[in-house]
Amino acid sequence: MAFRRALKHTAVVGGGAVAGVFGLSQLIEYKKTQTKHGLAQLARVAAEADLRVPFADDLPSRQAQLAALQSTEEFDVLVVGGGATGAGCALDAVTRNLKTALVERSDFSSGTSSRSTKLLHGGVRYLQKAIMQLDYEQYMMVKEALHERANLLEIAPHLSAPLPIMLPVYKWWQLPYYWAGIKMYDLVAGIQNLKSSYVLSKASALERFPMLNKDKLVGAIVYYDGQHNDARMNLAIAISSARHGAAVANYTEVVRLLKTKDPQGGEEKVCGARCRDVITGQEFDVKAKCVINATGPFTDSLRKMDNQETKNICQPSAGVHIVIPGYYSPDNMGLLDPSTSDGRVIFFLPWEKMTIAGTTDSPTSVTAHPIPGEDDINFILREIRNYLSPDVEVRRGDVLAAWSGIRPLVTDPNSKDTQSICRNHIVSISPSGLVTIAGGKWTTYRSMAEETLDAAVKTHGLSAQPCKTVGLMLEGAKGWTPTLYIRLVQDYGLENEVAQHLASTYGGKAFDVAKMAKVTGQRWPIVGKRLVSEFPYIEGEVLYAIKEYACTAIDVIARRTRLGFLNVQAADEALPRIVQIMGKELGWSEEQKTTELEAARKFLYLEMGYRSRSEQLTKTSEINLDNQEVVRYKKRFHKFDKESKGFITTVDVQQVLESINVHIDENALHEILNEVDLNKNGQVEIDEFMQLMSAVKKGQVSDSRLAILMKTAEETLDTRGPVTVDRSGGGF
Repeated sequence: MAFRRALKHTAVVGGGAVAGVFGLSQLIEYKKTQTKHGLAQLARVAAEADLRVPFADDLPSRQAQLAALQSTEEFDVLVVGGGATGAGCALDAVTRNLKTALVERSDFSSGTSSRSTKLLHGGVRYLQKAIMQLDYEQYMMVKEALHERANLLEIAPHLSAPLPIMLPVYKWWQLPYYWAGIKMYDLVAGIQNLKSSYVLSKASALERFPMLNKDKLVGAIVYYDGQHNDARMNLAIAISSARHGAAVANYTEVVRLLKTKDPQGGEEKVCGARCRDVITGQEFDVKAKCVINATGPFTDSLRKMDNQETKNICQPSAGVHIVIPGYYSPDNMGLLDPSTSDGRVIFFLPWEKMTIAGTTDSPTSVTAHPIPGEDDINFILREIRNYLSPDVEVRRGDVLAAWSGIRPLVTDPNSKDTQSICRNHIVSISPSGLVTIAGGKWTTYRSMAEETLDAAVKTHGLSAQPCKTVGLMLEGAKGWTPTLYIRLVQDYGLENEVAQHLASTYGGKAFDVAKMAKVTGQRWPIVGKRLVSEFPYIEGEVLYAIKEYACTAIDVIARRTRLGFLNVQAADEALPRIVQIMGKELGWSEEQKTTELEAARKFLYLEMGYRSRSEQLTKTSEINLDNQEVVRYKKRFHKFDKESKGFITTVDVQQVLESINVHIDENALHEILNEVDLNKNGQVEIDEFMQLMSAVKKGQVSDSRLAILMKTAEETLDTRGPVTVDRSGGGF
């Protein structure tokens, strides 16, 4: 088997979208970026000039796509895998005028491509290795990644934006050392550099990042990289390929590869795949001249379908990220810890008004459902504490979500140290003609796809045009401007925050989403009912998600919106309404609705860190309260348990709240108590309440709605005091 090494690297798998509000400074930055990327604009004009977009107006439904897969006699290219690289291959192929198909056994971006650090970068640490080791190949990998970073910021400006990242310096000798390295990073980017890096004094660094630990701080260096909404970017690539005529279908798995004998040499050649619709169970054949394996961590599984004896070329590595409240970081400044306690790199970045921190790097087994481990979560929290001010209490209970992504690293199967592995990729052609693209990083998906298609065209003798994806605008980019959200507010009566979210998520397609938003019946906003009060996701997005091939509730909370990645508890609260809307639109039975709800909650519980969050409060939790605290909390509990039953129910809480003129929906109240009801018997015992307060004290649990509710009610009752005879209107 012949391997071709690509001049590329994988950054720490990551990425997340910073789209959001564009103020005056951002508008100026946007214009500067447009000027810098004049070459990319020319490339866009050239790329789009002779391209046919058969589905520019109406996107084919999933049923229509499945019908196309079954009815087409033979495709030129069949791509297996709907992650960033697979979708990139499909877009590259279809824009070369090749008859293209793509199948994904789960949802688009359901694997590694949605679980990244949300960065678009060349890799500062890889450049450091290139310089220290005089490694020209690694230098070229960084250079190419920086070129791809600029291209992505150009072709999907609504989903991506430049982000300043601060590198704090705590030793004087490190200042010139890091400055030289970061300046080299700027120089390698050349004309495509986002903005020049700069040095900050200690005072200026603390002014821009007030949460930073000021002890021994001597200054900081700020450089620029890109940030994006990874799952939405992946979806934009897949939908763009569909609009250009590719037949793409999620929840369609490959059961086996089809082969035919070469009439000349007599060898077996791959000529397609037997596919199965995961939702209906229907199987069908998809014939193709060339099959491309772009299955990420599952690369070797498909290769073994081709030849059971083939050796593994992929060594998986797990990277865990956590999401904590937005107050842990400034709105528009990230932080890089270049050397953690075990030599790894930690990013600390603002993302969707929250803060994302990660990542870890450890060997793992391949699974479709990776679970974030408690040890990894605590490792990240410990590293964060080292860089933040002692005044900022970093609490385990502040982890709102956590996830693990599996990096498909290309390495020698005998290697055990994944941290030192170079994140390059390989394109391989098997004797039967199966084309495999393995390894790589998010930022370089487009150039990886280009190289893969070049190899496929050459190997299989396909009649294809040159690559046209440089400068090719992705779904939603057309019609987007930094001020588009203002038109959404003015034309549809959407909340400002909701309009900003729609503009930065859907770009020019935001108007289509706004049209699907229902009237609220309120004075303001006129349209756009939120799924949960603290996030700008609206019910109309669920309907639009179905048009974007969402088939399950998980697709909506994890990849069409990012609610599951931002706050698992909020996602759990939104699920019943999401299932209700999808069920009505897709004709689900009551049994299907229940199944969907349970599957989505299992996803949140296992894959998005809900289990780790809920395990902070268990029946075996140690109660660590002093005598005064025990007396105080017992007194608080008995204000609700007036009959001294030893437990409280929703009725008890409701009565106290009504006495202070506070009204909460019964269902919401049930959810609040259920968070603390460890044995799930419909009531909260005094021991469970004490465990809650102990966990709050230790920082294991934060923002407990029941704890805050009971404390507020107690303070209101104590302030009011006993009602006098005069005020009660007399008496006997």
